[in-house]
Amino acid sequence: MGDIPHHGSDLDTGIRGVVLVLGSLSVALTLVRLQWSPSSFRSFRDLGVLLLVVRWWPEVAGGRPEGRVRQSSHSNGDEPLPAPQTLANSSSRGLTAAKAPFIAHSLPLEPETEFHRSPSLHLIFQSLHPSNDYTGGDTSSSTIVDGLLDFLNESWTQFHATAEAKRQLIAAGFQLLNESCDWNLQPGGRYFFTRNMSCLIAFAVGEKYSIGNGIHVVAAHTDSPCLKLKPKTASSKSDYLMVNVQTYGAGLWHTWFDRDLSVAGRVILKSGDGSFIHKLVKVKRPILRIPTLAIHLDRSVNTDGFKPNLETHLVPLLARKLKEVSAGKSIEPDSSKIAHHPLLLEVLSKELDCKTSEIIGIELNVCDTQPSCLGGGKDEFIFSGRLDNLASSYCAFRSLVDSSKSPSDLADETAIRMVALFDNEEVGSNSVQGAGAPTMFQAMRRIVSCLAPDLIAEGAFERTIRSSFLVSADMAHGVHPNFLDKHEEHHRPELQKGLVIKHNANQRYATNAVTAFLFKEVADIHNIPVQEFVVRNDMGCGSTIGPILASGIGIRTVDCGIPQLSMHSVREICGKEDVDIAYKHFTAFFQSFSCIDKNLNIDF
Repeated sequence: MGDIPHHGSDLDTGIRGVVLVLGSLSVALTLVRLQWSPSSFRSFRDLGVLLLVVRWWPEVAGGRPEGRVRQSSHSNGDEPLPAPQTLANSSSRGLTAAKAPFIAHSLPLEPETEFHRSPSLHLIFQSLHPSNDYTGGDTSSSTIVDGLLDFLNESWTQFHATAEAKRQLIAAGFQLLNESCDWNLQPGGRYFFTRNMSCLIAFAVGEKYSIGNGIHVVAAHTDSPCLKLKPKTASSKSDYLMVNVQTYGAGLWHTWFDRDLSVAGRVILKSGDGSFIHKLVKVKRPILRIPTLAIHLDRSVNTDGFKPNLETHLVPLLARKLKEVSAGKSIEPDSSKIAHHPLLLEVLSKELDCKTSEIIGIELNVCDTQPSCLGGGKDEFIFSGRLDNLASSYCAFRSLVDSSKSPSDLADETAIRMVALFDNEEVGSNSVQGAGAPTMFQAMRRIVSCLAPDLIAEGAFERTIRSSFLVSADMAHGVHPNFLDKHEEHHRPELQKGLVIKHNANQRYATNAVTAFLFKEVADIHNIPVQEFVVRNDMGCGSTIGPILASGIGIRTVDCGIPQLSMHSVREICGKEDVDIAYKHFTAFFQSFSCIDKNLNIDF
């Protein structure tokens, strides 16, 4: 049977026509939502949803609104409709009560047909969830985890991480700049430069950028705690060739024992014409080992703890001592008179395809050779070294690349999108390639100068800084299931639950109420989960590059990070899903922060 009219049908038809027109207007506004402020957009969005819900009430509710009787296609008109369920219980289909609070507890939906009865309603809800929204669970269609694993396996050192980021930026069409040369920048252009091959600044200029508009930055660091070779590496003990190392950063050094280790870093070569060449090197096979002492020789280790002396016990062995034969005599090389074991130089020369005599300078890290991989019963974790902080670095530059792929991505952008990757964070950042140097500050000033008219207006650069915003991305402490008491009771970040915003009243983190709100607003608009962390009052708090950059150039800053376990171990662990969430959060930050920021004013 069809619909049964009543005496008010003409009036209803007119009302429904008006509602449909208003609903269509809401759809149109949704399609151009990036031109509206987020607060205005959500107001129109919610109005449009409400209007369309009213318009399509009979199809959605399956009930008996006044004047209309809808009969199911599989019913004779006398059978009752299936028991309804509320929208609040339908989050598994992508719509939550938080997204539609005005109907969450009042609109009955048939269990299997909540969107299918109304194509128009389905479209409006689709418009509320753009393709870059976080959906949870299966993210295989847009995951960057495989790319991160490749990046980690390539980036044994800060030099390799920077070189790999450089390669990917060039492949994506970014133009390499030289800090020692003039820059010629244009709106819509994408550029980057490196410093010391361990620090990198990349940026994309919005087509609608004007002087005084902000620069939106995601900053991370490329270095990790490790062992580094000393200037003179050669030593010997009990007929073993040993390699002298020094500790870098605050590593969990006991985790480096009994690992299959090797070396990677950079060398300086002298060519036949007298010129010098800078090359990266990585010895993929294990050549070093730091063996632990057998328990039979240290019976108290399990009760008193493992407390190695970092100078005498943390020295890798390379080989048994070699003997050279000269004029029929066996001669042992005196390690006290050489800087490096000939065997080590020979291994390096084979990797570099050069003569050992051409190697005149080395800067090498000791590295674990075990590849980064997925782990856990459901492959939900990433097991790897150097997650702190290469995971953040990869998510940062990958989000910049993917949010600036085509000219249309920057067509309506009024700001500059930037990624800054620094070295030496683990030891305080006080180096020419660290966040303590004015690298980013100088880059910002040069960008403004290049894009300004012939005569720069008063305070152009200072106005740019005041309009800018920095996301300091460094890994966060996820709650440890075996050490719950190490976390403040109400701030226990979990793996697979999203980025962690870090707070500290003593300014060990640069987050404040305003910067936290703005970063969470990005997440809220794009339906991305976030968490928050504060350290216990009876424990010390680490720090990041956030306070250094915030105080150094006066830029608004929020500190955040991907939660992980085993931070600073030779092998760390983080959630696979958190990597994708961080990438989507950073991408959303680049795409929507300009619209969000203009709606909040603090000082005027």
